[in-house]
Amino acid sequence: MPAAAGKANIKECIHMSRKDTALKYFEEQKSMLDLRVKTGIEMYRKGDARISLKSAGGSLPENITVEVEQKTHEFKFGANVFMLDEFENDEKNAIYREKFAKLFNLATVPFYWSDLEPEEGKPRYAKDSPKIYRRPAPDLCVEYCKEKGIEPKCHCLNYDGWLPNWLNNATVAEHKAKLEKRFREVAERYAKDIPSFEVTNETIQNCRSKFFYEDDFLEWSYRMADRYFPNNRLIINDYNIWFPESYNNRHAYYMQIERLLRNGITHLDSIGMQFHSFFPLESEPNMAGQRYNPEKLFKLMDLYAKLGLAEQITEMTIPAYGDDAENEEVQAELIRGVYSVFFSHPAMEAVIYWNLVDGYAAFAPQGDMKAGENKYYGGLMHFDMTEKPAYKLLWNLINKEWHTSETVKADANGAVKFRGFYGDYDLKIHAGDKTIPVDYRLSKMAQNNIEIVI
Repeated sequence: MPAAAGKANIKECIHMSRKDTALKYFEEQKSMLDLRVKTGIEMYRKGDARISLKSAGGSLPENITVEVEQKTHEFKFGANVFMLDEFENDEKNAIYREKFAKLFNLATVPFYWSDLEPEEGKPRYAKDSPKIYRRPAPDLCVEYCKEKGIEPKCHCLNYDGWLPNWLNNATVAEHKAKLEKRFREVAERYAKDIPSFEVTNETIQNCRSKFFYEDDFLEWSYRMADRYFPNNRLIINDYNIWFPESYNNRHAYYMQIERLLRNGITHLDSIGMQFHSFFPLESEPNMAGQRYNPEKLFKLMDLYAKLGLAEQITEMTIPAYGDDAENEEVQAELIRGVYSVFFSHPAMEAVIYWNLVDGYAAFAPQGDMKAGENKYYGGLMHFDMTEKPAYKLLWNLINKEWHTSETVKADANGAVKFRGFYGDYDLKIHAGDKTIPVDYRLSKMAQNNIEIVI
């Protein structure tokens, strides 16, 4: 390469903004991405509603109209709820409660064994239990979810990386017995209120117990979960899979799931995939080719879809790396890109962001933005509880762009048809001088043909 050309390339790299490098692949693949996302959302996130209006008194009035307003998505948009009533003052706690429910319809509830039962036989289920930072009591979380119409989700039943100290010297047999007791207690208290449970988490890394290294660790866990949670959705979860070496059926996580299915584990509903972009800013130009590359994201989801199970993005962090305008804009645009990809894929059923607020992430004191996971500035809100561009963009996607709101006219026979996003709806039927409110669910799992007598 001529010296002059080399200098020109160096100068060009120096002047490239973070937006140019982080969003490179979304820009390069824009035509493909627009087509696949638009087509996928239309095919897999929307359906046709067919409503037949009948008159209780004979003939229907003329010019019946129906106002259609979507209330929530069937698809799950969530976050962890680890900071519920955990802030340093009541004002922040109140804002969190409001902002969480405004954006999400699913909440990941902490069931880390080490923090839920730090003293054997004295679990912290009750809402008035002694506090542990970022570990609100499950009863408190479930109560909040019921109040706000949010679905709670358990994280996690058998997570070997977070074991209580009193289990340190347990034999395999003792560990299994105590773990079965935990499964039974959790089921008795929460199986009716929490629809889905992560059974295992992060099993492709070295962990703490002797039991973890036994051949039947996974099979035992899922058979035990099936015994105590027969009517709940069961999820496997892991991380470190969004890399080129993962895009084949020989990756450890893929083979784990394949082996479970081959060994007769029939009660496994969803494949959890963590999506934390915990890497330094200087690595982003290279990492963007793996994490922020639509073609590769689709490739991995397509691969795991061959296993015949649903998929979830169980934990997501998109760093801003700072609180200046450019970094926050890039974070928001990356969120637009990855959420659009995930929402459009037929196998995906949920996308769960991790930390809602900056300064309250793991492994760091509150507000210390240079420590632990705080240093990534990965929240959707600032430390002072104001909304970041990422929060506003995600709210607009869920509640405006991916939202159905229209007025439909019934035909002469009382037939009403509309195409909308799967979810729950408020219908207002205007017939003559009457307005009739109706709750309606448009579901991917139903025929969506209903009759309403007015």
